[in-house]
Amino acid sequence: MGPDLKDLIISEEDFERDVRLHNLADNYQDNTKRAEALGLGGREIQVAPGAIIRIPKGQVGKHIFFGLYTYCNGNVTVEDEVLIGPHCTIAAGNHKFNPATQSFSLRTEKDYDNSIVIGRGSWLASKVTVTAGVKIGKANMICAGAVVTHSTEDYAIMAGVPARQIGRIDPQTGEYIWFHKSE
Repeated sequence: MGPDLKDLIISEEDFERDVRLHNLADNYQDNTKRAEALGLGGREIQVAPGAIIRIPKGQVGKHIFFGLYTYCNGNVTVEDEVLIGPHCTIAAGNHKFNPATQSFSLRTEKDYDNSIVIGRGSWLASKVTVTAGVKIGKANMICAGAVVTHSTEDYAIMAGVPARQIGRIDPQTGEYIWFHKSE
């Protein structure tokens, strides 16, 4: 059984310090210290305030930024040179409905490959959600608020709920090539 609640109560002084830390400290040095505290140091990884990173340490590359209040959990691989914006959710898990109890399981079910991969050089803008089983290709730009429910090609520009490809990035020039809207 877990710790008693009395063990989790912190002093007023510690609480105030933590609040100040989360609201005032958002710079390279503090973000680097947070990465080090999570065991992710030495690879130029930055973790902004409030981010929760619960993924195997061997599955996190180098030169990565985890934004404010981002939640990353489960069998997730984040390749090198990735930017993850604020309030993103990357959760590699799924719950299964049980007809006998008429409810969903509390634990993640292993019915299929729940793992998530964020491809090298990708950028997930603010409030992106990536669902279980998704493989994001190399150098993707995932627009703010997108919900990615299926795997993507390399150099894709994705947007919407659910996300769909609205353009691509030219890997030679870096130019954004937007697809035309159908009439």
